[in-house]
Amino acid sequence: MITLYHSPNSRSTRIVALLKELDALDDVRIERVTIPRRDGSGIRDPGNPHPEGKVPMLDHDGTLVRESSAIVQYLAELFPKSGLAVPHGHRQRGAYLGWLAWYAGVLEPVLVVEAAGLDHPFLTQTFRNGAEARARLASALAGGPFLLGDRFTAVDLLLHSPFAWFGKPGVPAIDAWVDRCTARPGATFAAAFDAAQAAA
Repeated sequence: MITLYHSPNSRSTRIVALLKELDALDDVRIERVTIPRRDGSGIRDPGNPHPEGKVPMLDHDGTLVRESSAIVQYLAELFPKSGLAVPHGHRQRGAYLGWLAWYAGVLEPVLVVEAAGLDHPFLTQTFRNGAEARARLASALAGGPFLLGDRFTAVDLLLHSPFAWFGKPGVPAIDAWVDRCTARPGATFAAAFDAAQAAA
């Protein structure tokens, strides 16, 4: 059995979107849990196996996978028929893995630091700054509508998600890419799913 521990309107929403894109909603049970929220609402759910009480968390027959980048890679490779993963031996495999790691190691930290209004040379030397991160994305998108060219992959689903949350950055290439990604079936399904859960 595969279980996704999910809380509406959180980082796990993108994993719900991924499940829709993978045509895996019938194969994965979505377990709603509560999480502590930045506004002080919510509590840690004792039923959530995540060691920090966060989401997303994936349990595949006792194999626990945490962190969005890892879960995206794990599920995209577990359900390969969708074509969202780049398989071993493919010429774009390195770029695919690089984008997954860049999300966790660079993009999310940069955007969080920027949203917090922090500016320090140690941070920018380690992670770069928001302008550099956006320039990197815009440069990649000059080669096609998606990060790996003409094909929408799991890296697009993951990397566009903070802009869908924080807002588009006002960079035409990135804004158009975010629009393409948010118009996809996964994103529209996940938004409706979360709205229904929040209203329940």
